Amino acid sequence: MMDTGERVSGECDPRFEAVKSEFKRNFTERGEIGAAVCVYLDGRKVVDLWGGQADRETGKTWQEDTMAVVFSSTKGLAAMCLHILIDRGIIEVDAPVCKYWPEFAANEKDAITVGMVMSHQAGLPVWQESLPEGALLDWDFSAARLAAEAPVWEPGEQHGYHAVTLGTLEGEIVRRATGMKIGQFLRKEIAEPFGADVWIGLPENEEHRVATAYMDEPNPNSPLFRKFMEEPGWIGAKMMTNSGNDMALEIINSRARHAAEIPAAGGIVTARGLARAYAPLSLDGSLDGQRMVRERMLPLMRTTRSASSCDTILRVPTTFTLGFSKTWGARSLGQGEHVILGEHAFGTPGMGGSIGFADGDARIAFSYIMNFHGPGVGLNDRGQSLVDAVYRAVGYTSSEPGFWVR
Repeated sequence: MMDTGERVSGECDPRFEAVKSEFKRNFTERGEIGAAVCVYLDGRKVVDLWGGQADRETGKTWQEDTMAVVFSSTKGLAAMCLHILIDRGIIEVDAPVCKYWPEFAANEKDAITVGMVMSHQAGLPVWQESLPEGALLDWDFSAARLAAEAPVWEPGEQHGYHAVTLGTLEGEIVRRATGMKIGQFLRKEIAEPFGADVWIGLPENEEHRVATAYMDEPNPNSPLFRKFMEEPGWIGAKMMTNSGNDMALEIINSRARHAAEIPAAGGIVTARGLARAYAPLSLDGSLDGQRMVRERMLPLMRTTRSASSCDTILRVPTTFTLGFSKTWGARSLGQGEHVILGEHAFGTPGMGGSIGFADGDARIAFSYIMNFHGPGVGLNDRGQSLVDAVYRAVGYTSSEPGFWVR
């Protein structure tokens, strides 16, 4: 086991010493390879820790500026872009997607609204037609293919996790409405103004900072995995089998995928950058004199738009706002099958256990990233232990099986 006393670096306000303790335990007891955690409280950074290995084979250590692929934690960054456009009146939540993207109306999708897309209700959770190798690296191809398909359920009548298609839908709405790719919009409107080290589409000169990703074995007890094994012809199985081989480890760690814009599953960030992107949303929509959105937008970000005791795709309870996740599942479901936050917190977890979120009640912004991606679709013990320690530090208690309350 690694000597965390020497390998964990950074700063931690004494009030959050338990966060540092849990972060060390992740390495000594929970199989962590390399990771970082960052917390803002009242717009001030109070935890900024990193440690372990960015690459296990070479022994390269995780540095202050090491970045990692955060899979679906990227969805929160994409949602921020949409909310900026909503706030400015450039797009409308209840407008049909085809208002901005005319080709999207094909196959009776003319009534699908921006809000249905953002809340996983559009009925386009997967690409139904087989995708060729590397399809998700070709934006124009993957977007056009999705626009041509028919929904697999009546839009707005149910919801199911749009694991990768969500980003393509949101990204193309941004491109049609602004003329900018979503990665460019993210840099212009969020990353650069707020000094947030977050990327959707990484330039080559930043590649050296990316940690090598490692994947755990699938959890055979996961409801999603069991459904997949029992019904291989089930539509949700295509989330795993029809991605153009995007989930192969050699693809995940490739320069081509890092450079591609995959707004639902391809973001590359530092923990500090992701927490800083959420920090304005833990306050009034602004940070250090720079405004992301007007305060009136925050209820829209945190209010539940779709919820179910059994997500059509993930097969566990899920709750979504416009573009973000809230608390869902329960600890009793096991590792990777829940996300336990504050009642009004919103953000997005990523496959393997990363997360970024804001909680305006607790006035915290949080991020945790790592390069060893565990099983399941939510948080595992590494990330949840850090979230729990943060909430305890600010005076919250757990209302098992619900959420953290003051």
